[in-house]
Amino acid sequence: MTPVLKRIETYYDTVPRPSARAEDFGPLTLFVQEGGGWPFYARPALGVTGEIPVGAVEKVRARQRELGVPEAFEWVAETTPGLRAAVEASGLTVREHPLMVLEGEALAVPEPEGVTVRMVGADDPALHSAVAAPFAAFGVAPEPGTAERIGARIEAGWTRLAAALDGTGEAVSAGQHQPVGPVSEVVGVGTVPSARRRGLGLAVTAALVADARAHGAELVFLSASDADVARLYGRLGFRTVATALIAEA
Repeated sequence: MTPVLKRIETYYDTVPRPSARAEDFGPLTLFVQEGGGWPFYARPALGVTGEIPVGAVEKVRARQRELGVPEAFEWVAETTPGLRAAVEASGLTVREHPLMVLEGEALAVPEPEGVTVRMVGADDPALHSAVAAPFAAFGVAPEPGTAERIGARIEAGWTRLAAALDGTGEAVSAGQHQPVGPVSEVVGVGTVPSARRRGLGLAVTAALVADARAHGAELVFLSASDADVARLYGRLGFRTVATALIAEA
């Protein structure tokens, strides 16, 4: 395992814990969301890199069904190569996503016209629209209370939120990074359909990287949805170092 992937593995094991209960299933850990919000997933226990039996996957899936949460697993292919076969044998579908790391500062991108790109605080009037914009990108609405939960995470220092705001102060693109010590992951970047193809997502990502660096992040990474999106992030200087895997029923 490379030093970068080792740091990312430690990050993945740490970042859910402030708002989740970790349940031990031997080679697997199931994170259970507490206090509402988007449900978490199961992943390899920290330090596990070898084969994982199908039985362990099935025990976790049974517990997820008992809890009424999605039967979902997330891991890095190169770190735990033996998990994929067990997950697929249990009947789940695995999707691949480029895992990308940025070394140094983000490369400059053209500043989009007609918007202001900035960080959004917990008491910011733009909070609700900034939280809603990435959901709108996928044609869904956030659950009630999502903005308040994100605001609480911002106040606690677990989440940093950036948005591109139009002339009315409404967010048309937004995203987050989630710092844990010197490592932060960029997540949830999305642009509302009416504002796409203007470079807003890249501008928001660049703002998130700048903020992460300003707050001491030495390693900034993200998972791209596919190779086409990975090429866009490449314009900021991100490079693919591994493959993030997500398995769902």
